[in-house]
Amino acid sequence: MQLEAKNISFRYGRRQPWIVQHLDFRVEQGTCIGLSAPSGAGKSTLAMLLAGCLAPTEGRILLDGKPLPKKGVCPVQLIYQHPEQAVNPRWRLRRVLEEGGGISEGLLAGLGIEQEWLERFPRELSGGELQRFCVARALMSSAPFLVCDEMSAMLDVITQAQIWNVVCGEAARRNMGIVVITHNHHLACRLCSRVYDLHEL
Repeated sequence: MQLEAKNISFRYGRRQPWIVQHLDFRVEQGTCIGLSAPSGAGKSTLAMLLAGCLAPTEGRILLDGKPLPKKGVCPVQLIYQHPEQAVNPRWRLRRVLEEGGGISEGLLAGLGIEQEWLERFPRELSGGELQRFCVARALMSSAPFLVCDEMSAMLDVITQAQIWNVVCGEAARRNMGIVVITHNHHLACRLCSRVYDLHEL
């Protein structure tokens, strides 16, 4: 199975500037690719396009040659740079995880999530703690593809390594495809088998 961007471009209106233009790339299950670009280059918009949260103005996002399904569980999970965008602020974290697909005690432990956090609301956690929950929720789904939008940018180096070890380990075990979207080219090179500069696609 492969996830493919076919000549995609996006802007918010006919008179608005293009945010991304004419991008072509693909990622297969079991592989990890990196998309590197500086801040303001449209990385978060691209992440939402790949996950089906936005529709391209031009071009198509395809899964094995077919458009992403508009209903049901999306086969692409997105981990946002800002985790508060991904959770309902009125839900306790236990419900957030259950809504995402269930609770794996081993996965929570690997990500450094303490059991007492499950009864808290998102506002009661730090940004780094909440990001761990968003990673856990994405990995608890059965989606074959994962898009990580500056997922570890707000984390310290030790926590970054811990989180990426868990993500890459789960991806290898489940044969997931990963798209790492980041401004950190060195991080992308460490994690990915292929790294693309968005400006050169």
